[in-house]
Amino acid sequence: MDRRALIRTLPTLAIFGSFATTCGGLQVGVGASALAARDRELVRIDGVELELARIAGPLEHPWAIAFLPEGGALVTERPGRLRRIDPAGRLDPRPIEGVPEVWARGQGGLLDVALDPDFVTNRLVYLSYAAPIGRGAATRVARGRLDGQRLRDLEVILTCDPPGTGGRHFGSRLVFAPDGRLFVSTGDRGEMERAQKLDDLAGKIVRIERDGRIPPDNPFVGRPGARPEIWAMGIRNAQGLVLHPRTGELWEHEHGPRGGDEVNVIEKGANYGWPLVTHGVDYTGLPIGYGKTMPGIVDPLWVWVPSIAPSGMTFYDAEAVPAWKGSLFVGALAAQMLVRLELDGRRVIREHRLLEGEIGRIRDVRVGPDGALYLLDDSARGALWRLGPPATRS
Repeated sequence: MDRRALIRTLPTLAIFGSFATTCGGLQVGVGASALAARDRELVRIDGVELELARIAGPLEHPWAIAFLPEGGALVTERPGRLRRIDPAGRLDPRPIEGVPEVWARGQGGLLDVALDPDFVTNRLVYLSYAAPIGRGAATRVARGRLDGQRLRDLEVILTCDPPGTGGRHFGSRLVFAPDGRLFVSTGDRGEMERAQKLDDLAGKIVRIERDGRIPPDNPFVGRPGARPEIWAMGIRNAQGLVLHPRTGELWEHEHGPRGGDEVNVIEKGANYGWPLVTHGVDYTGLPIGYGKTMPGIVDPLWVWVPSIAPSGMTFYDAEAVPAWKGSLFVGALAAQMLVRLELDGRRVIREHRLLEGEIGRIRDVRVGPDGALYLLDDSARGALWRLGPPATRS
């Protein structure tokens, strides 16, 4: 990325919104009013002049964002708060009430947020989180109806038991398939052998109906000793999960141990190897498993050694930045950057490392309704950032 030109803080910046205006020949979504940005800079990326703007915060360890069809967005904070950002980018100081109790220790807390495919009519919001169970915690998914500043009729639809006692590797991302089924990624809870156990939901990709029922065509339905929720196994700690906008394939990325972060395409009933195979090593430096590949295991499409600690992932299929069309974007925690992977089908042909060290640990990355990328930085005073064509100001 070229050296950035710092520009003066301008009085207002319009974001989100449900209608669009033309800005420099590109369609850019705008809100009904505007927000004064605290930080805003011009950046040149892939030959295009873009704007990086800090548009909402502070947020305490924000984890995920979901855009609302009426404009604005919902953002989760890991300590257990669900926050609303209005169409103008203003953060409501009041957390949304009715959120389930979370186990906010270590990597645990309130994690992903997703809207029901029929949200416009049913207002259902889905949350993944670390739930306190006995003396430990497990990844759970619950849903409730958003009514103003409250979630009503909250119900738990998935518990990834048995619970663990450590504070690591909860996952967890939520993705709705075109048929309305819900995919959930779960971590191995720091107990690597659980990822290979079919009677255990840790270290898996899970597939359920919207109300938690089991789809009859799940691959392990009817198999003795196997949990019927399981769609795929051998997952270490997946914090990226997204559908390919053209093929409908489910793409996933996960944290490796010391090195060996992976990007995978998730197939029904497949085994992705953890901890039998890995491109990383134990934190002690000792090897794990039986090497990097073995029969019956699906090899990753892309691997990072050393680890970048990936979190958040999205395909870019908007029109605002044509150079990005078809790319896969990944946030990075340890590496503190945004990664763009150029693809040819399932093959990664080039990696671009963007915003290195500029905004900190990038926890989530999504494409907004205006075609810009929206990023969450994971810190005690984190923020929502926008990267895209300069937005309309007033």
